[in-house]
Amino acid sequence: MWLYAALFLLVLLLSVFVLLVRVLLDSGRGPSPFATDARRPPAPLVTDKAFRRTVVKTVFSADKVPAGLDAIVIGSGIGGLAAATLLAKVGKKVLVLEQHGKLGGCCHTFTEKGFEFDTGIHYVGQMQEGSLSRLMLDQLTEGQLEWSRLPAAHDAVVLGEPGAGARTFRIHSGQQEFFRSLKEQFPGEGAAIDEFERLVKGVDRGMMLFGLLKLLPWALVRLLCCSGLLPWLFSFCQLAPRTVKDVVDGLTPNPELRAVLSYLFPTYGAIPSSASFTMHSILVNHFLDGAWYPKGGSGEIPFHLVPVIRRSGGDVLGRAPVEKILLDSQGRACGVSVRKGQDLVNIFAPVIISDAGIFNTYERLLPAEAQALPGIQAQLGRAVHGPGGFTVFVGVRGSGEELGLQPTNYFVYPDSDLDAIAKRYMAAPREEAAKSVPLLFVTCPSAKDPTWESRHPGKSTLAVVTFARYEWFEEWKDKQVHKRGDDYENLKKSFQDTVMSIVFKLYPRIEDRIEYISSGTPLTSQHYLASPRGEFYGTDHNVERLQAEAIAAVRPQTAVPNLFLTGQDLCLGGFMGALQGAVICASAVLQRNLYVDLVRLSKSLQATNAKKVA
Repeated sequence: MWLYAALFLLVLLLSVFVLLVRVLLDSGRGPSPFATDARRPPAPLVTDKAFRRTVVKTVFSADKVPAGLDAIVIGSGIGGLAAATLLAKVGKKVLVLEQHGKLGGCCHTFTEKGFEFDTGIHYVGQMQEGSLSRLMLDQLTEGQLEWSRLPAAHDAVVLGEPGAGARTFRIHSGQQEFFRSLKEQFPGEGAAIDEFERLVKGVDRGMMLFGLLKLLPWALVRLLCCSGLLPWLFSFCQLAPRTVKDVVDGLTPNPELRAVLSYLFPTYGAIPSSASFTMHSILVNHFLDGAWYPKGGSGEIPFHLVPVIRRSGGDVLGRAPVEKILLDSQGRACGVSVRKGQDLVNIFAPVIISDAGIFNTYERLLPAEAQALPGIQAQLGRAVHGPGGFTVFVGVRGSGEELGLQPTNYFVYPDSDLDAIAKRYMAAPREEAAKSVPLLFVTCPSAKDPTWESRHPGKSTLAVVTFARYEWFEEWKDKQVHKRGDDYENLKKSFQDTVMSIVFKLYPRIEDRIEYISSGTPLTSQHYLASPRGEFYGTDHNVERLQAEAIAAVRPQTAVPNLFLTGQDLCLGGFMGALQGAVICASAVLQRNLYVDLVRLSKSLQATNAKKVA
């Protein structure tokens, strides 16, 4: 009996090994978007507003739709734009349709009273020279997107009221420095920090598994998941069922160290008692080598991707809300229907890619007969709406140096029990919640961007982000934007005033110099980003989502033939998660492993550089 079991496992392991080698070494047939190095010397930053509008504010009309499309992409977030760019780089003619007037999703910027604001990109990790993530973005933008590195202490955790005896802990970048600096700030906790390092880096070594679970044949993935081998082979899977709170509480009784080890949870939206430690580890690893900000602001990202798509004969058009995905007589996706005024414009292509998220794609855009498909219902059954958010945008008169603003991101909490304060806040009635906002992310984009002072002299900006329940604002969901009435505005003002009372203690010099301030609720995200319930990060990053079976279940291919998913609901939330979703999606559409292509290009460039040095 045991002999047969051992033989079965041996055969299974050998079969899996052979298939993994084939997937990893055989990138596929057909052209590769990473066949050659697309980089060229960066051009000067374009500041002409009229020209920039021609790139990122092109309005949809039927006569602008290119003929002979190869693919249509719904949504112009990084998941949609990057997928379209990858297809464009192999000669595909792609049309990207964006419901908002400005292209870019959470990468777009807006300007009010001379102040420029990012909507979603605050900082990005793994952009060091030589990293695959940097190489990928360099290839997509042809080397035109430049990055500015933030200071080594890019994050700070404030426990208590700023300026009133609060303790501030600095988070340093560096594979060793991150942990060494924690030991300096928490003497006597070396063993706990060493174990945290071991667990976090163990997850990172298994990250390859994430893409494989989505790209390997479904039958093999199901076999792997049922075999019980994955937790044995990968720490990634061992730690996925454990929550951040469970793991961290087991490392140390020190409440402040527990808080600092858990502080990143607002960046993926799940509180410590519901978030997978694997998800948390992914974010810690993401910033271990440092943090970067795009020079010229996050608007540079769509500004340099859109021309690549257009150069291959495609286009990216705004004010193009997709009403439905069209199916042919055999149930295959064959086009989309776009609302233009009172009319519907039908556009056809053999491939449809959705960056609209699982809920929008399946529940709003698909016809009823497709929604009822078992594969669609199975994915919807696993998905949970992520939390909404509340953001305050602040424009201040004066330079960053004059105002004491820093490129450091501040995570501000009233005490060290992060899970308890988040739970109480999210469970509170809205009026009570508005009076006591217990977790803030405070960032100064103007202090991060080396081009800022030349573009906006004498001005500075801050952005402040916290959680907010959709239900607190839901009664106004059917009201027109900017016309939701005094009760809505008063509720927003209550949250805003509470938030700013804390920010003023962190940056006291800004209080009398504010020239612009505005806040956004989950309804704001619903309107501008088409988030069904104002989610920041798409579907919830709970423990269930990081299980191998759940990762494998949401694949780029859908139960509707010719319909593909991209973006953060396919992969993980945030900029880099959505970008990886685009690579996985394009790999499926092109039927080749683009990660293999990227690694091959990286090795080729390394060899070329080595010859030059020699």
